[in-house]
Amino acid sequence: MTDLDTFRTETRAWLEENCPPEMREPIRSDKDTAWGGRDQSDMTPAQKAWMDRMGARGWTVPDWPKEYGGGGLSAAETKVLREEMARIRARNPLYSFGISMLGPALLKYGTEEQKKRFLPEIARGEIRWCQGYSEPNAGSDLASLATSAEDKGDHFLVNGQKVWTSYADKADWIFCLVRTDKTTKQGGISFVLFDMRTPGVSTKPILLISGYSPFCETFFDNVEVPKENLVGELNRGWDVAKYLLGHEREMISGMGLGAGGKNPLIEGALATIGLDHDGRLADPLLRAQIALFEVRARAFTAQSERFIDELKAGRAHPAQPSMMKYYGTELNKSRHELMMAAGGSDELEWESEASRGGHHARAWLRTKANSIEGGTSEIQLNIIAKRILELPGA
Repeated sequence: MTDLDTFRTETRAWLEENCPPEMREPIRSDKDTAWGGRDQSDMTPAQKAWMDRMGARGWTVPDWPKEYGGGGLSAAETKVLREEMARIRARNPLYSFGISMLGPALLKYGTEEQKKRFLPEIARGEIRWCQGYSEPNAGSDLASLATSAEDKGDHFLVNGQKVWTSYADKADWIFCLVRTDKTTKQGGISFVLFDMRTPGVSTKPILLISGYSPFCETFFDNVEVPKENLVGELNRGWDVAKYLLGHEREMISGMGLGAGGKNPLIEGALATIGLDHDGRLADPLLRAQIALFEVRARAFTAQSERFIDELKAGRAHPAQPSMMKYYGTELNKSRHELMMAAGGSDELEWESEASRGGHHARAWLRTKANSIEGGTSEIQLNIIAKRILELPGA
């Protein structure tokens, strides 16, 4: 038996023993996701137990170094862990912008003190982060941001506004782009971290068409940020920002893979339409559409695994996250369009207990933002055309 076979056997046994039964059920709503943070009162006992057990082994971030709270696993071991979690349909123990976005940026650009201070807390789910990037007049043209950070000796004084700040009203800390030099565009941006409880920070939720409100407006009024919370070099925050955006787009592309477990698309179609005399979905047109979607989803899954391997090995094309983000979000939108079609008029119900508060309809409406957040689809296609296809600019 090889070392990897031994690792698989031991991992399988540990997961079977430690993953609570509730954490093997499909995710049915936002409440089923564990975000951790200072306030963990909304977490169920099973969610907390699963997060704590995985965090103690470093398996919330299995490929991070052990000295920063990770599992220290190789790429092959990390893949085995993911496969074994999928085998028992185990949920992700922790959803975290600290893991998917800030963590990789700190590993590359952070000081040793910053890594030791923040990364273990991120890995254990003890700190929840939000992202301060977009502004009312700086969305797709992010480099036009105006939120300022004035040098006050031992600290920066931050003033300005961010928008579309996901879960800002629930976050403990924010990683934020600020302007430290007004004489240049990309060259005048810095990347800072600060506590959302700092005096002068306030948030206002934005209500979406789905009825949910993960997004907020975030305001900074003379917020004092210690100089030691500057990540990377002064006025070189654009380098950090671009690196983080690559990981954000990788995270968003993952929506195309779905949540695993049972297939709500096929289940919904079977419940509404039923089978024909040959045991196939009775609607041939919808059957063909679902089959085509499943082929595309499987191809995207294979490409995603290849991309992650290349990314970890440092061989991924710099523009590849844009390609993955674009296709993943389009795939996710297609999934929800088909779910609505498969469920018929019942899927338009908005508030009943039977529809779980209009879960499918609200989720379908929420996907409309997928092609905007994290960089619009138009921006991603421009990047793909220029950097991958090497087409001439307009």
